[in-house]
Amino acid sequence: MTHIPVLQKEVIDYLDPKPNENFIDATIGEGGHTAAILEKNKPNGKVLGIEIDPEILEKFKFQDRLILVNDSYVNLKNIIEKYNFGPIKGILFDLGMSSWHLEESGRGFSFQKDEPLDMRYDESSKFKVQSSKLTAEEILNKWRGEELEKILREYGQERFAQGIAKKIIETRRIRPIKTTFQLVEIIKRATPSWYHHQRKHFATKTFQALRITVNNELENIKKGLEEALDVLGDGGRLVVISFHSLEDRIVKNFFSTFAKDYEGQERKIEILTKKPIRPSLEEIKTNKRSRSAKLRAARRGR
Repeated sequence: MTHIPVLQKEVIDYLDPKPNENFIDATIGEGGHTAAILEKNKPNGKVLGIEIDPEILEKFKFQDRLILVNDSYVNLKNIIEKYNFGPIKGILFDLGMSSWHLEESGRGFSFQKDEPLDMRYDESSKFKVQSSKLTAEEILNKWRGEELEKILREYGQERFAQGIAKKIIETRRIRPIKTTFQLVEIIKRATPSWYHHQRKHFATKTFQALRITVNNELENIKKGLEEALDVLGDGGRLVVISFHSLEDRIVKNFFSTFAKDYEGQERKIEILTKKPIRPSLEEIKTNKRSRSAKLRAARRGR
């Protein structure tokens, strides 16, 4: 599957890279946005690309202005200090999973492939940002019903969270839940037939909830944004692409907090996007993954 970076033109417009400036791609993925930045900041500008999954980094070819790091953006300040990287004119967060995770990882991110229920981004990494080796399989087979219902409701915004949690408990009493297709069948049996014919697949929200829980995604976003604001130089830009309302709400609230005047607040920002930027109909036609994307941007106060 060919990787198509989401909202690439808009990312470049809001980051506004100039020759010889340095940028951070905190979620480099397959490198589409980074390639566009490197075109704009040559001859001597650099990009520090951070990626939690080492298997994705193995796809990259060496480039003399690209520094690749297998780590998490929650450790942004430590990474910058380690590589003595700066001054930093802009930071990009392209949240969520990459196309590679869905199509090639084999870790159970997709409900359209029969795979083990892992869902860890850093499953094979020597560097572990997670405090445990929690997997989706462990959650499904060991967590209490109330805990399952809670994550499905809060992280998946799943209206049938109670019924799905109950069906998970019933099923695992008979046999362990180990594969994505097993889980899809459980969700199907726990939800009404009309729910199986909506625009969005009926398993989407459950898979989202498990993925967020396994990777502690929402808390990590908050930590990453805090670190980004600490390391940005005056006038530096912060661009964030989110893919569901839970992510977008965190970004929106973070920007709003630091755009307000609080006594003693040093990290003031100017919001550059009054409303989130959405992909054009033309982009959605060529890249279906972009349809739920929202971009927000801000500039660090001078």
